[in-house]
Amino acid sequence: MSSSDPAPNRNRSFGTEAKLSGNGQTDAKPLLSRYSSSSGSFKQMPRRRVPGKPDMQRSYSRDIGHAAAETYMITRLTITLLRYLGVGYRWITRLAALGFYAALLMPGFLQVAYYYFFSSQVRRSIVYGDQPRNRLDLYLPKKLDGPKPVVAFVTGGAWIIGYKAWGCLLGQQLAERDIIVACIDYRNFPQGTIGDMVADASQGISFICNNISEYGGDPNRIYLMGQSAGAHISACTLLEQAIREAKGEEGISWSVSQIKAYFGLSGGYNLCKLVDHFNNRGLYRALFLSMMEGEESLQSFSPELRIEDPSIGNAVSLLPPIILFHGTADYSIPSSASIDFAAALQRLGAQAELILFDGKTHTDLFLQDPLRGGKDEMFSHLVAVIHAGDEEALAKDATAPPRRRLVPEVLLRMASHISPF
Repeated sequence: MSSSDPAPNRNRSFGTEAKLSGNGQTDAKPLLSRYSSSSGSFKQMPRRRVPGKPDMQRSYSRDIGHAAAETYMITRLTITLLRYLGVGYRWITRLAALGFYAALLMPGFLQVAYYYFFSSQVRRSIVYGDQPRNRLDLYLPKKLDGPKPVVAFVTGGAWIIGYKAWGCLLGQQLAERDIIVACIDYRNFPQGTIGDMVADASQGISFICNNISEYGGDPNRIYLMGQSAGAHISACTLLEQAIREAKGEEGISWSVSQIKAYFGLSGGYNLCKLVDHFNNRGLYRALFLSMMEGEESLQSFSPELRIEDPSIGNAVSLLPPIILFHGTADYSIPSSASIDFAAALQRLGAQAELILFDGKTHTDLFLQDPLRGGKDEMFSHLVAVIHAGDEEALAKDATAPPRRRLVPEVLLRMASHISPF
């Protein structure tokens, strides 16, 4: 099986890219490509220069347009969240805490935002489907001197404010280790419910499996990762795909066998246990049930419960190795969510590993620790799994300089104390 054709009998879809029009909207246009008979694949052709308009000027104008569009999107998501949560005392205090929290981490956020909007290593808003928000961002290593491993990442956001740009810090730091990261966007509530989110994630993964070689990725080394709500969505997606394959369904555009491992970071996998917990923390029961398509659907979208269903056949045996990360001081989604899911997987014979981080909160592993720089256990473990068996990559990792600190320690400690998460 060649790298340019990762799986047989698949309807191959070819890449598209997003370009902002003058009114700030995103228009999908096909990539200019050419078929290579020697490699049996399509390759992107260099673009023609437009006479009289310097490339640098056009690139700068395009980046400013992207920044304006992304800022509008983030503002709209925040307003949507507040509208659905209401404006009670609890949410006024949490909103104030969030404002202080963001202000303290702003030195890091500004540096990450600059990288996102202006780095040549970032390919923003690549179209992977026809639905709204069917876009993904790619973070590429500086040197594409051979096929690179790929992480397909589904970000969190309480199923309401998830957005692909939230994965920028992870994408930047993994790209520094020669790993391509694809951050998949998906419809949030109320634009879509959990079934739509799972469908979008599946289509994004399919695009990556079928097209990542065109961007320098290795289709035989794809890893799936999700954080918080994204961990739940991606786990549902992976299990649903395994069930479809176990039942021998037709029309499958990607295979669970293409995923080398699944990383779940601070996720929740049994909604029946979490619905009251979320209600007590302000994600009210009626709102949560609307997102999850009613109380009768909670079990269907709870991977921990779904794997116990004998009607899914041998789907569990098709799952890739599963590695769950969780902080013991996580109050947004308690670490018991990962503990119970790992135990259920192991009981059914799946290859599952649980790694707990003492005293870490919901945002420590994904945000504060990466902003702190240096070396941290979760990032090191993630890279070690991805580079396992690649002696050259492991040797580079061993001599890699510590990650750069983006926020002073005093601000990080203050942010941890007032974090609303």
